[in-house]
Amino acid sequence: MKAYVFPGQGAQFTGMGKDLYESSALAKELFEKANEILGFRITDIMFEGTAEELKETKVTQPAVFLHSVILAKTLGEDFKPEMVAGHSLGEFSALVANGTLSFEDGLKLVSQRALAMQKACEITPSTMAAVLGLADNIVEDVCASIDGIVVAANYNCPGQLVISGETTAVEKACEAMKAAGAKRALILPVGGAFHSPMMEPAREELAAAIEATTFSAPICPVYQNVTASAVSDANEIKKNLIIQLTAPVKWTQSVQQMIADGATLFTEVGPGKVLAGLINKIDKEAVTANA
Repeated sequence: MKAYVFPGQGAQFTGMGKDLYESSALAKELFEKANEILGFRITDIMFEGTAEELKETKVTQPAVFLHSVILAKTLGEDFKPEMVAGHSLGEFSALVANGTLSFEDGLKLVSQRALAMQKACEITPSTMAAVLGLADNIVEDVCASIDGIVVAANYNCPGQLVISGETTAVEKACEAMKAAGAKRALILPVGGAFHSPMMEPAREELAAAIEATTFSAPICPVYQNVTASAVSDANEIKKNLIIQLTAPVKWTQSVQQMIADGATLFTEVGPGKVLAGLINKIDKEAVTANA
């Protein structure tokens, strides 16, 4: 079965999408429509902007979404997903790809998500850290033992888990992880604590926008971050998407479930090859490709 996967924030690079814009009339039309919807020329930043400009959350999230979704649309007849999944932000790309969301609604939600997350990041000093070389349950136990808010946020692959929370709590957790035998516990250059309780104000804001958006019946199941299982019911997809901002990304578990359900080829759609790399670490036998 053909599975298509969509990357999240962090996959961006200067010049992303420029080749698509120049080689496809459909891509050009969609990029220009995106500029109108967003109210600024995001294409100028994607094609010519600096890495710093691209790193702003309000730019990064729509940029990665646009690259993924427009690339999928240019595949035409070749694009026949039998299952889809996206990492964090990538779940929105996946939901456009499988017909749950329209291109316009997906972009509007991603833009609102980015702005809401930016605001939430400014309330309390918060951050994320990558923990390498520890079993998931040990990372969870260490987080539970720390005073303050720090939780497991991204289950990326076995031996690679990202934690998220208040800056002081994350720093303490990193020291404790090293003491527990982690190869590395590294603070990440991010603006806040994504997929943690610190995102509650953003979740509430985004929930209202998601509730007001039409979700259609998908052409194939989406394996959602929150459940790591196949979901085809539009109302259930909506409910899980609202929970996503404050809940962990169960990427390892999602990929394992997709393989158990018959995925034979994982094609990454969007900038970079981060997910293909993670999938190969989750299952050495997995076949991966890039669109």
